[in-house]
Amino acid sequence: MARPKNKQELIEAANTNYEKLLSMIERRTEAEKSAPYDFLDDEKKKEAHWRRDRNLRDVLMHLNEWHLLLLEWIKNRENGSNKPFLLEGYNWKTYGDMNMVFFRRCQNISEEEALERFKDSHKRVMEALDTFSQEELFTRTYYPWVGGSCIGNYFISNTSSHYDWAMKKMKAHKKRVG
Repeated sequence: MARPKNKQELIEAANTNYEKLLSMIERRTEAEKSAPYDFLDDEKKKEAHWRRDRNLRDVLMHLNEWHLLLLEWIKNRENGSNKPFLLEGYNWKTYGDMNMVFFRRCQNISEEEALERFKDSHKRVMEALDTFSQEELFTRTYYPWVGGSCIGNYFISNTSSHYDWAMKKMKAHKKRVG
């Protein structure tokens, strides 16, 4: 799927990948459900997330936590706060450490609860998205606090692109467990 270039494409991409992800979750085999995600011996999978996420719950909670980051960032900016997108103490060079914070705080949550939280946060992100105009979403520097980007890129990264990442991880797990 091509990267969205306008509000309608963004909504369609986010909802399409969301539905695809939910469909993949529903179609999992018992082997996929019970086997842990284990990519330690795969030399091609070097990124930290391949070692971090051990099951679907971890993936869903990662998506949920990033949804919450986006929602909080928008709320803070609307209230005049100058807080950065990432949690306090983290930057784009150290966000992997922030992801580990998310991972650790979600370990006592069931897969079912993770799925419900993900569904709820997706709904809230889409509701927030709907409040922005085409111009607000895709005009660079429309909001000075976004930097040289546009706010639409944050929605893309936290919805359709992130859901694609989750589906790739699920497909890799399915391939490993057969």
